[in-house]
Amino acid sequence: MIERLRGVAAWAGVQPRPAMGRMVHAFIGAVFGIFMTGFVMHRWAAGQPVSVPLLVAPMGASAVLLFGVPASPLAQPWAIIGGNTVSALCGVFWMRVLGDPAYAAGLAVASAIVMMSLLRCLHPPGGAVALTAVIGGPAIVAAGWSFAVMPVALNCLLLVGAGWLYNAASRGNYPHHAKHFTAPATAPAAGYTIADLEAVLAQYDELLDVSSEDLDTLFRQVEGRAYRRLHGVIRCGQIMRTDATTIAPEATLDEARQALAVHGESLPVVDADGHVEGLLRADRLALADGTPATVATVMDGSPAWQRPTRRSTNCCLSFRADSIARRWWSMARGSSWA
Repeated sequence: MIERLRGVAAWAGVQPRPAMGRMVHAFIGAVFGIFMTGFVMHRWAAGQPVSVPLLVAPMGASAVLLFGVPASPLAQPWAIIGGNTVSALCGVFWMRVLGDPAYAAGLAVASAIVMMSLLRCLHPPGGAVALTAVIGGPAIVAAGWSFAVMPVALNCLLLVGAGWLYNAASRGNYPHHAKHFTAPATAPAAGYTIADLEAVLAQYDELLDVSSEDLDTLFRQVEGRAYRRLHGVIRCGQIMRTDATTIAPEATLDEARQALAVHGESLPVVDADGHVEGLLRADRLALADGTPATVATVMDGSPAWQRPTRRSTNCCLSFRADSIARRWWSMARGSSWA
C-alpha cells in the first residue's frame, strides 16, 4: 500500500518537503515584498484619482517565485519585470483588436507565452497579467496601454527591489548567479564542457527550471566528491576482510596442515584476544615435517606487531597500512621478508 502511494505521488509530481528554514525565509520575504510594494504604491497615489488597482493580483504569484524559489530562472529580475510587462501589452492589444473578452482571453495568454519566450523572460504569472488586462473590468480595459506601465511595470520594479533588499539583508543570492566551483588540483580534467551540457538540455525540447550554469556547478561538485571517494586515501579498514580464517598459535601441526589444505598457502596466526601473532606458511610447515611442535614454533613473526588500543574479537588486523600490507602480501606469495 505504501509503495502504491509512493508511485501515485511520483506520478502526480509531489514535491519533496523543503527545509523549515527555507519556508520561514520565504514566508518573511513574501510578507515584506508584498507589503512594501502595496505601501509604496498607495503612498505614491495618495490624493490622486486612480481608477485601476494599485496592486494587481498576479504580483502574488510573482512573489511565490521570487521568495519561494529565488534561484529559478523564472524568478530573476528580467523574467519578472519583462515577462509581466510584455504580457500586459499582449492582453491590451488583443482586447483592443477583438473587443470581446471571450475571444481575446485565449489569444492574450498564448501570445504572452510566445513573446516572453522570444524575449527570454518567461514568467508564469505573466499569463495571469495578460488575462487580467482582458477580464479585469471596465477600468482596466479603459486604461489601455497605460495599464502595462502603471500598475504592472511599477509593481514589478517595486517587488524586485524589495526582493533584492531582503536577500541582501539575509545574505541571499539574488539576482541568482551560479557559484563557480573549482575542482581539486588532483582531479582529472572534466569530460564535458558547458557547451556539451547546453546541447543535452536542448535535446529535451522544453524549459527546465534550472540554469545550465547551476547544473554545471552541481556536476563539478559531484565529480569532485566521486574523485575523492575513488582516488583519495584508501585505508586498510576499507579493503580488509573481517571474516578471514585464522589459526591459533597453540594449534598442532596436523591441525595446521588440515587448515592450509582447505584455505590456501598461508593463514594469519591470531591469539585468543584477537591479536595478530604472525603468519603460517605452507613452506615453513613442510620444513617442520615429523617434528612435534605447535604453530607458534614454525610461524613467521609479525613484521610490525602492534597491540590495538581496544580489544576486538572480530579479527581486525592492526598494522601500518602501505608498507606492512605489501610485506604481508609478499609473505603470502612465498617471497622473502626483504
